[in-house]
Amino acid sequence: MKKKHVAVLMGGFSSERPVSLSSGTACADALEAEGYRVTRVDVDRDIARVLGDLKPDVAFNALHGPYGEDGTIQGVLEYLAIPYTHSGVLASALAMDKDLAKTIARAAGIPVAPSRIVNRFEIADTHPMEPPYVVKPVNEGSSFGVVIVREDQSHPPQILGSDEWGYGEKVMVERYVAGRELTCAVMGEKVLGVCEIVPVGHSFYDYDSKYVPGGSKHECPAKISPNIYQKIQTLSLTAHEVLGCRGVSRSDFRYDDRFSEEGELVWLELNTQPGMTPTSLVPDIAVEAGIGFGGLLSWMVEDASCSR
Repeated sequence: MKKKHVAVLMGGFSSERPVSLSSGTACADALEAEGYRVTRVDVDRDIARVLGDLKPDVAFNALHGPYGEDGTIQGVLEYLAIPYTHSGVLASALAMDKDLAKTIARAAGIPVAPSRIVNRFEIADTHPMEPPYVVKPVNEGSSFGVVIVREDQSHPPQILGSDEWGYGEKVMVERYVAGRELTCAVMGEKVLGVCEIVPVGHSFYDYDSKYVPGGSKHECPAKISPNIYQKIQTLSLTAHEVLGCRGVSRSDFRYDDRFSEEGELVWLELNTQPGMTPTSLVPDIAVEAGIGFGGLLSWMVEDASCSR
């Protein structure tokens, strides 16, 4: 049977361009090894014309950040009637907006940390809530712009009022939850395993610990109690479903078990475009489930559609 022509969309023009190029290259190489005809596409403003000329059977979306995982490129692909991977327009837009995603998750009974949305200039001088708390851009990924405010800090981070801040005017201020960093992948209607991320030489799972080799260790499966493990799987599948996700997604959690095994478990966010770099989490989680990298990507290509 003739293999499909797959256009791997990568790069783009968000702050996550380097991550996307790494993901896209890894995916393109693996899909070629699986026998697909692959065209690598570095996405620019002329993407509709480029894809119209290419006429691929499938667009593999390896873009990250704004324009790539917020419903924008998904809308272009719907307009061009090119089947594509990952979530559709609405689910992508909802999951990318951390505040809207948390509102939907909370309504579905998923535990989330208290938070509020503020203008960054409003909190340049006065704490918006009792420290410790986390400040994060509403519509960014890969930990870009995430700042942890510790208990002993006398004022909010000065970067928030600075011209150097490049992540929009609205920010989310969220109660800091101590503990372990856990994540769980969903593949279609099937929930996969839970993985613990242990940053090496970093105070939290920041950009470097995500993408620099050796920046973190992935414990797959996570060494937690069966009850918590199953609860994370259930919550991840629920989040995937209530946000209307398709293809592969990944939910991130904090789990504070310092004082009891039950502890406090909090859902942080859902990623509709999980990284596919050599240091990314979903490929490791899939391998633990017996699904190799090539098999995972092949499933995503065959699962591609419009009207997702």
